[in-house]
Amino acid sequence: MEIIDSFLSFEGVQKIIRHNSDALSCEMTFAIYEPESGGIKNPPVLWYLSGLTCSHANVMEKGEYRRVASELGMIIVCPDTSPRGNDIPDEEDNWQFGTGAGFYLDAVSPPYDNNYNMYTYITKELPTLLREKCSIESNAHGIFGHSMGGHGAITIALKNPDSYKSCSALAPISQPSTASWSKSAFEKYLGKDPKLWRDYDATCLLEDGYRYPEILVDQGLSDPFLEDGLRPELLRVACENAGVNLELRLREGYDHSYYFISTFMESHLRWHHKRLC
Repeated sequence: MEIIDSFLSFEGVQKIIRHNSDALSCEMTFAIYEPESGGIKNPPVLWYLSGLTCSHANVMEKGEYRRVASELGMIIVCPDTSPRGNDIPDEEDNWQFGTGAGFYLDAVSPPYDNNYNMYTYITKELPTLLREKCSIESNAHGIFGHSMGGHGAITIALKNPDSYKSCSALAPISQPSTASWSKSAFEKYLGKDPKLWRDYDATCLLEDGYRYPEILVDQGLSDPFLEDGLRPELLRVACENAGVNLELRLREGYDHSYYFISTFMESHLRWHHKRLC
């Protein structure tokens, strides 16, 4: 593990770390913001999962989370969205698949199964690395994300409710097994049987009995992908049928960009902090 950059910000430290990943069979980079301790032992950890075409850098540079994270004493972890490298199978002309589009699942179809294991990377390998190499020992972890990352956050929380004490999303892909944004990627990563896709679809997981105490979602009503890729109504109905408390905030005038994300970043951090502390 190598710290390749470090910046002082709001009296905390923003680090960028490179390491070799066994789960993804490549070198990976992630960002972590560690606030000044202020006497807080084992501060809570909040994971942010980014969307399609992004890396760890997008939210780090445009998400505007450090001021509030410093105030609240929260560690913010920002992983990458996919395996990286010249030897990773990819479709360079397809922004919805391959590099930058790992969908936070574990692929089972060759040649992608050797590298595209983002679910294992996020839920097992990276937490272990943080404990062993960064001395982050808190058991109070929350997870949130945007778009593809919102999909990842909700599915990961549903399958690991004991590991993540809070879950929220900004404009998540609500039903990736049928959305035009993700259906073809699921087929390439997971094979042609739609039954195998259910394990990485929040609405299907809810139908299949997975539960989570409460989920917060913000969605811009001027989002150009609202009716095609995101479809928050599907998540609302699935949560209602499953008896899961979903707070769906529909925001007039907001789109899908980091202008939207940064506007509501503070409210999400404070929401998570109440549940993690």
